[in-house]
Amino acid sequence: MPKTNAFFANNLIQWYLQNKRTLPWRATKDPYRIWLSEIILQQTRVAQGLPYYLKFIEAYPSVKHLADAPESDVLKLWQGLGYYSRARNLHATAKMVANDMNGIFPNNYKELIKLKGVGDYTASAIASICYDHSEAVVDGNVFRVLSRVFSVSTPINSTVGQKEFKKLAQQLIDQKQPGTYNQAIMEFGARYCVPQNPNCDACIFNPHCIAFQTKTVNQLPVKIKAKPIKKRYFNYLVVISKNEKTILQQRLGKGIWHKLYEFPLVETSEKVNAKKLKTLPQFQEYTQNLKFESITLYNDEPITHKLSHQHLITQFWIIETFKEQHDFIPISKITKYAVPVLIENFVSEFFANY
Repeated sequence: MPKTNAFFANNLIQWYLQNKRTLPWRATKDPYRIWLSEIILQQTRVAQGLPYYLKFIEAYPSVKHLADAPESDVLKLWQGLGYYSRARNLHATAKMVANDMNGIFPNNYKELIKLKGVGDYTASAIASICYDHSEAVVDGNVFRVLSRVFSVSTPINSTVGQKEFKKLAQQLIDQKQPGTYNQAIMEFGARYCVPQNPNCDACIFNPHCIAFQTKTVNQLPVKIKAKPIKKRYFNYLVVISKNEKTILQQRLGKGIWHKLYEFPLVETSEKVNAKKLKTLPQFQEYTQNLKFESITLYNDEPITHKLSHQHLITQFWIIETFKEQHDFIPISKITKYAVPVLIENFVSEFFANY
């Protein structure tokens, strides 16, 4: 076990300075760019998040530019990253900072955490990196490093565990260079103390890591078992008129994909065939005025789209119609709408030749 807090922090920072990746948000202390990077990197790997960060900075070089953008444009630029509430909160906070705070982000943890979509981790990251405040970050990477090095078996997704790890992280942070320390421990967890098969033999902490010494690395961190995955059965009605127009609808209810667009949806309790689908009241409501010519199943095997706590078993039904309604849009304009990646993948494949 590390002899002192300084020993742990010094070794971590030394490793980081020699091994850190060159990333654009590490070349600045601009709170707008740090905040943007941290929101993008929530639930997202750096390799996936980096292109989005660059696109956002190009489109919205300042918080004022982001605040002035229509929410639909922000959601469209976010498309493919998932967890779309992050994008909606991003836009809401940008408007708050730009309009109510004269474009200046709060300079302390207490005020930062009041911003929409900013929790303990993000507020700590901004406060430490931008303002050199000793606020320790705690995320999945930090949980993993601390639980192994110090052999902490309290579940990380329990209230007690989160308090315990936060307290330990706060004790270990380097008071003189908190921003560097926070980035170091996150980088170490992301690239070295990885979830599966870490290279413990070459680790800078292996003489002191209790989990390594007791051969319990693969048992830590401990997590309370998650709830069973819920299965949902989605049937999308892809209506196509003779004039190559279709229907998209915006999801306005609570739940997944709020404010994104999709084809008319009929959700069922199990997989259905065309005969069963046509008997359902929701299907009849959607199609009663269409006078459709034919209905065919596009994908013989359902597409299973996996979200964090649910699997969407999805079928796309192609409905050809002679009649158009006022809400039809040209197929050529679908790509202008922010849609879930499930819909985006279907559109890019099915409508490739339209």
